[in-house]
Amino acid sequence: MLKIDYGLTPAALGARIERLWELSAAKIRSIEASSSPSKGSPVFTVAGAYTSRGWTEWTQGFQFGSAILQFDATGEREFLELGRSRTAERMAVHVTHTGVHDHGFNIVSTYGNLLRLMNEGAIEADPWERAFYELALKCSGAVQARRWTGTRDGLGYIYSFNGPHSLFVDTIRSLRVLALAHQLGHTLMDENDRRISLLERVVKHAHATAAYSVYYGEGRDGYDLRGRVAHESVFNVNDGNYRCPNSQQGYSPFTTWTRGLAWAMCGFAEQLEFLAAVKDEELVPLGGRDWACGPMLRAALATCDFYIGNMPPDGVPYWDTGAPGLVPEDWHQPSDPFNGREPVDSSAAAIAAQGLLRLGHYLQGGKDAGEARKYWQAGLTVLNTLLDEPYLSVDPGHQGLILHSVYHRPNGWDYVPPGRKVPCGESSMWGDYHARELALYVQRIGRQQPYLGFALQPKNNHQGSSQPGGRNQKG
Repeated sequence: MLKIDYGLTPAALGARIERLWELSAAKIRSIEASSSPSKGSPVFTVAGAYTSRGWTEWTQGFQFGSAILQFDATGEREFLELGRSRTAERMAVHVTHTGVHDHGFNIVSTYGNLLRLMNEGAIEADPWERAFYELALKCSGAVQARRWTGTRDGLGYIYSFNGPHSLFVDTIRSLRVLALAHQLGHTLMDENDRRISLLERVVKHAHATAAYSVYYGEGRDGYDLRGRVAHESVFNVNDGNYRCPNSQQGYSPFTTWTRGLAWAMCGFAEQLEFLAAVKDEELVPLGGRDWACGPMLRAALATCDFYIGNMPPDGVPYWDTGAPGLVPEDWHQPSDPFNGREPVDSSAAAIAAQGLLRLGHYLQGGKDAGEARKYWQAGLTVLNTLLDEPYLSVDPGHQGLILHSVYHRPNGWDYVPPGRKVPCGESSMWGDYHARELALYVQRIGRQQPYLGFALQPKNNHQGSSQPGGRNQKG
């Protein structure tokens, strides 16, 4: 069980977050110097050097988005120019990629972050540049929405690269490009000029994920524990019926791949924040605000509770809750990335921490302030672990920022150092990006700067000035 530190505050973590940015700058420069389009997108490190791995092209946006976040956090102009130029030069192919479900990862991390900075006044406003970013987000959202399979219960989902039968839990976090496209006024035009609401597809996909990817302890199968998730949900495309759970990157369909759990935690909390910015009248045709938000909130609470109750005390999980080499003691003592039985996954921790924080922030001001503070402090506790060794990479010769990330354990893709029995000591592009995004999120709260979210916000929005457990905490 996660041991929540209720004494942590964003301001108190400020100096350690600044250290992360100092380390991050050199690593971004190193990756830029060693990478080239001919090598493919950097995916994860091998012996400290980023390398590509063919499966799908889903990490390029994290590479250039990291430079944009670095500028956002530090004001170092070189990183803005790097992120902006590389977005213009290399990201267009991802905007119209019809073969993947990962649009939010690539496109919001680049075009979305740049549009957000322009809206905040952090970069100069240029009408044509703004239109360029908006058009990319609109097109990407429509392409993502086109990958659609309807289900028998009237819902539906954006299907994974495995095909129309496959719903991945991680798509809930990539769904934000669809939400942004809706906010920008876009719709999907289908056959016979049929207009398809992108907001409707956001809500239906989220509801399908909540219904089929997340468990609630209601006896759905013999392994139904509240808050656990299945990586993949399989459907019969002939009649829309759900058939079974599956897992591509986890140990089994009946255990929880912890990065999939983290995607659900962050994705549901983030979509709840998005819906808070949607007008009531837009949600009426879909059944109203309570209908739209209810399943997402239920899923967010269940997954975050599962994480808190089933992870090691320091908040960094092993790669799967059912990994065969684990023993009960592993969950009751701080995570050990150098153990000889099963690897940890620090990338899951970086993603999950943001989900915990966002859920705590979303619940702030509700009827249960204690619950809101629990999630908030749990998120800070996980971040606190990641800001120190052995997880923070302080070696200038290592291109990764957060160590001990795992990509695909069943396929054996992760590097095992000489003398070790399991993968350790390596980084991933998604883990490093989400650690940066997490650090920026908390930094903004601590400095009472505008709240960091993907959704379009009114000008001069300073939600960051308050947090669960007390207003304007100074640390």
